[in-house]
Amino acid sequence: MMKQQPFKMLLKGVLALAVMASAFSAQATDSREDIAKAQSKPMIRGGIVFRSYCILCHGERGDGVARATKLYGQESLAIKSQQSDYYDKIIRGGGPAVGRSEFMPNWGNELSEEQINDVVSYLEVVTDPVGRGEVVFKTNCVLCHGVKGDGKGRASVLFDPPPANLTKSDKNDDYKRMIITMGGKAMGRSEVMPIWGQQISPQQIDDVVAYLRTILIKE
Repeated sequence: MMKQQPFKMLLKGVLALAVMASAFSAQATDSREDIAKAQSKPMIRGGIVFRSYCILCHGERGDGVARATKLYGQESLAIKSQQSDYYDKIIRGGGPAVGRSEFMPNWGNELSEEQINDVVSYLEVVTDPVGRGEVVFKTNCVLCHGVKGDGKGRASVLFDPPPANLTKSDKNDDYKRMIITMGGKAMGRSEVMPIWGQQISPQQIDDVVAYLRTILIKE
């Protein structure tokens, strides 16, 4: 009988570790490295550069519909699909470098090498709502909703109820647009969900809704 005690204690210990491991797995959140990896993509960083330097003339969608458009008369400021070499050349040397408008500034002396490469990467998706929406999501939403949108962001453990798992959302686009714009409290949900309509544009909200549509997991 005495010889069985150590075995029972060992068994209890193994079971306890198994329970703890299971609980940890269920609550596992993104790591710091997960977020850094997602936000360090050139396209994501390039979206931030584009909003800071290019949006005034080229517009959020790169279609030339922007606040400064009227200053250039009939000149089209729309960004047309081009090879990355073309984008690199016109950003570094300005419009005259590729036979375009002299109003396009020479950004080579203003932006860093990394910023130029990043914005070139972003220009490949600037006309795509899903691509733009991914940039918005990964620069604003991943801390709570997670890199994958599964509700396992690094801050998710701080909230009760936890952030929504957006990969399994049963809400339609209109609902998502409203809760992003007005915040969780206005929709009878968590007050922790910010009023993003005060911080990002209606176009960005439409774009992130378009992106959320692509991460849904069909069961």
